[in-house]
Amino acid sequence: MKFVKIFFPLLFVFSLFVTACKSDDTEEEVELNDFSEQAETDDELISAYLQSHTYNYEDFQGQNLDNSVIVIDTLAGDNAAKTPLIDLVSFTEVNVTTPEGEDISHKLYYLVARQGVREEDRATIVDSVYLSYRGSLLDGSEFDESVFPVWFDNTAVITGFRHGVQFFAPGNFSQNTNGSIDFSDYGQGLIFIPSGLGYFGNAQASIPAYSPLIFSLNVYTTNQADHDGDGIPSYLEDVDGDGNPFNDDTDGDGIANFADFDDDGDGVFTVNEYDQDEDGVPDDTDADGIPDYLDNE
Repeated sequence: MKFVKIFFPLLFVFSLFVTACKSDDTEEEVELNDFSEQAETDDELISAYLQSHTYNYEDFQGQNLDNSVIVIDTLAGDNAAKTPLIDLVSFTEVNVTTPEGEDISHKLYYLVARQGVREEDRATIVDSVYLSYRGSLLDGSEFDESVFPVWFDNTAVITGFRHGVQFFAPGNFSQNTNGSIDFSDYGQGLIFIPSGLGYFGNAQASIPAYSPLIFSLNVYTTNQADHDGDGIPSYLEDVDGDGNPFNDDTDGDGIANFADFDDDGDGVFTVNEYDQDEDGVPDDTDADGIPDYLDNE
């Protein structure tokens, strides 16, 4: 077993593994399961669920699907001959770094019931998404739901949620004369999140410790984010190009570049170093191959 001091905020959180869990102003150590072993256990649980359940995929064939609702059910009775979820899902591998610095791979499953028409506007893991959702456990109990769409900043949600949302394209929208907005042809689907990409060993009000999570999503529209207002979209502040802007911290100050006003720590804001001649190319005054905003010399 590993012992780590951790604190978990409520439902959608910025980080899974942070320190200083306090009760009555005293620190408490929370005993956590082994991260790697728990990842294997969660994958077994989710795989078993996917093999024994299906959904109403027949309702997502054809046109005019904007009022369709995803319904998951067991492979029994009238559903016995249907295709199981395990044959319908895709998956991606997502690494989580433990407090000891070890990268543990987790398998995140997702199912696109209907893809949105605006493929070019898919959200990255650091953009914002306007969606409605329903969250449940593997036993079918629901722990959260938003029937009406809400905005989420993907940097402030659990790891599995932000990595899952990026596979769903948004749809079209139009404004009515009364000011209301109609959405159409938007992305819909499911994501299956192991506990290591969710709340791990921290129980929430309706979520037991080490619970895999299921989210049903309707992704209506997205917004490209620039968290530090430096003129560089947050997703482009992925300096090492690994698809994860969270681990890019050029000046080593503990603040990821996408949220850092001064990426290289030279005392000059990034917005004043990035492209002063406005030629669309990052400035490199000393021609050393390192753009000024990442070069502290």
